[in-house]
Amino acid sequence: MSTAQGARARARIEVTAAIKDEARRQLAAEGAVKLSLRAVARELGMVSSALYRYFPSRDDLLTALIIDAYDSLGERAEQAHEAGVEVGSLERWVAVCEAVRCWALDHPHEYALIYGSPVPGYIAPQATVPPAARVGLLLIGIVRDAHQGPGGLEELTAVPEDLRTEADRIAADLAPDLPSEVVAALVTAWAQLFGLVGFELFGQFNRVVEDRAPFFRHAVRRLGRGVGLR
Repeated sequence: MSTAQGARARARIEVTAAIKDEARRQLAAEGAVKLSLRAVARELGMVSSALYRYFPSRDDLLTALIIDAYDSLGERAEQAHEAGVEVGSLERWVAVCEAVRCWALDHPHEYALIYGSPVPGYIAPQATVPPAARVGLLLIGIVRDAHQGPGGLEELTAVPEDLRTEADRIAADLAPDLPSEVVAALVTAWAQLFGLVGFELFGQFNRVVEDRAPFFRHAVRRLGRGVGLR
């Protein structure tokens, strides 16, 4: 790469970062529904046509912000997992869940973008799926390690007959090496984890749960036991 090409590449990276930073400021102030490429360009002193060379549409910019948010959340969770590699599976589970909560409290508007109300008219492309799966795959990995390790998992109650076909399908899609009962419990725990975080972040716990950190820790430990972690 020539010097001129390198300078252009660096400039593009810097401008792209500035656009996304301004878009995040607009998310915090106005919400995703009101995100506007023209408004972003105006705040950055750019003409709209110049910004379109970086993000052809509002949806392209939203997708970039969503991928960044999922990756940032996934990285925080993965760091917590790596830091707890020497502890038991249940403690690693709790550490990952607490990392999710801490990231959400640190980035409430980005959390709302990925786990709040859908943006009308926006359809997330396939490119958002791998980043979105990072936390779920971590939790599956913790349970898989426990399942394959000494002592295995606690035996779970069999799924009801009317759920058996669906539980088997989910297990085949997500973790075919785990029992269907465990995968069904994992999906339930995954939903409850983000429900707990959302209730705290969006105010549903106000005047109900005051000391929220220990409450959350207790709740996610129960979720871990619910998927069979000892």
